Amino acid sequence: MISIHHMHEIFRPLTGASNPHLQTLLPRLVRRRVQLQPFWQRLELPDGDFVDLAWSENPELARHKPRVVLFHGLEGNFYSPYAHGLLHAWQARGWLGVVMHFRGCSGEPNRKSRIYHSGETEDARFFLRWLRQTYGQVPTAAVGVSLGGNMLAFYLAEQGQDSLLQAAVVVSAPLMLEPCAIRMEQGFSRVYQHYLLSQLKQNATRKLLHYPGSLPLELLQIKRLRRIRDFDDVITAKIHGFNDAVDYYRRCSALPLLPQIRTPLLIIHAKDDPFMTTEIIPDLSELPDNIDYQLTEHGGHVGFVGGSLKHPQMWLEQRIPAWLSPYLEQQ
Repeated sequence: MISIHHMHEIFRPLTGASNPHLQTLLPRLVRRRVQLQPFWQRLELPDGDFVDLAWSENPELARHKPRVVLFHGLEGNFYSPYAHGLLHAWQARGWLGVVMHFRGCSGEPNRKSRIYHSGETEDARFFLRWLRQTYGQVPTAAVGVSLGGNMLAFYLAEQGQDSLLQAAVVVSAPLMLEPCAIRMEQGFSRVYQHYLLSQLKQNATRKLLHYPGSLPLELLQIKRLRRIRDFDDVITAKIHGFNDAVDYYRRCSALPLLPQIRTPLLIIHAKDDPFMTTEIIPDLSELPDNIDYQLTEHGGHVGFVGGSLKHPQMWLEQRIPAWLSPYLEQQ
């Protein structure tokens, strides 16, 4: 018998909706209304570019509150259901939440040719230092979702003992990029690939129209791209100094680096995630004691919708705050 106190630790899918594709798509139906009005702020970067921040409230008036940073997924933003849902859940706890949008993800093309990728930790590192310098030293955690989760794990491994975070959570992260890229080209997962690729192409087109010559290909070539791997080959890899997509995937996968992480970390994956393969599951015997790994039977990709049709529940909005609270609410 599980005590009520530990109920949030177990994920039980919404009655009649354990299908991985239903789980993946349900948050868009359940979380149609934005949960809170964000406070927007633009952060200028050292190279002349910018990232946009969406806060749960004015950070100037919430300096004393514990902070949680959200790193979103591929082409995600504050309006992604998990993003505003989690910020709202953190706000209800009395914490200050913020989404750091990756370059070009907040609705306006970024100025430089650089964009973002699964191993690009420079902006996150600059932002976390700026956060501490600007708003003072309070307990701070980060949550990375999907691509943002791989990036966050990469950051934690690079920083080792010097991480600026008290704790972190990684959700549905493609910790081995190459097998996940192959998976996206198979079966129903191609529907997700088509959607994400159309978002990437739309953003790239908008950027080229705004800043001609800022990407290593022309508008017509963007239209011809058929797979995320093609996009990574001709844009992501070229811009960021990788030989090709495979070189990028192999050098930026966080799974081999997990043993280097010293920050308390919870990793959540669903066995039935349609974006993933079993190759992303770590060897638990190699994980340090500071990493908790939770593999659920169901949940899809960043789904994890429980409860009933009348009262759906977003499990991540319970599980993540409950796991983080000992690190953020130290007396």
